[in-house]
Amino acid sequence: MSLDAARAELALAVLYLNKAEARDKICRAIQYGSKFLSNGEPGTAQNVDKSTSLARKVFRLFKFINDLHGLISPTAPGTPLPLILLGKSKNALLSTFLFLDQIVWLGRTGIYKNKERHELIGRISLFCWMGSSICTTLVEIGELAMLSASMKKLEKELKNTDKYKNEQYRSKLQKSNERSLALIKAGMDIVVAVGLLQLAPKKVTPRVTGAFGFVTSLISCYQLLPAPAKAKTS
Repeated sequence: MSLDAARAELALAVLYLNKAEARDKICRAIQYGSKFLSNGEPGTAQNVDKSTSLARKVFRLFKFINDLHGLISPTAPGTPLPLILLGKSKNALLSTFLFLDQIVWLGRTGIYKNKERHELIGRISLFCWMGSSICTTLVEIGELAMLSASMKKLEKELKNTDKYKNEQYRSKLQKSNERSLALIKAGMDIVVAVGLLQLAPKKVTPRVTGAFGFVTSLISCYQLLPAPAKAKTS
């Protein structure tokens, strides 16, 4: 039985590590962890930061297509117009960031020779990522407000019963927890973008950037975990 359990755990690990996104986020955790340790000072940790950052860009080749698809895909019925516009803006900005990031990769590998333009494109791409993180933060706030209102309404309907036994309430509560985590991640990523762009170098130091980036990487790794199998009902 213990061997079967070990096989099942290994199968889940293989399933998880087979995802390119999961490997990217693990590398991201290494990258920002190294940035935290180096604090911008030359040495082994900074070398790991730079080499891992370059390696991650290969994982993201053509990934801009995902958000381009999201941009032209229909939205869920009943979604308020402001949230639709924010969601589409997030898709457009993230797709632009990922596309420009490919040019940054070409510059860092030496294929693209124009250093000044390469650095400018790098800054523009980071501003796009920061903009997408701001849009994500606003979308999650809006979605959480809507979820909170619907949960309060459902609580009134379930006044004389145990709300936690209600499947619809549990589902909404789970979505609320997931969106709260996504909100924390998006808010922290804004700080990471500020650090990478050096918009507030005295407050958001490489160590602060590294710490926030490491935490958001761990959140991303957690979000990519396979959903637990539902227990069979008799």
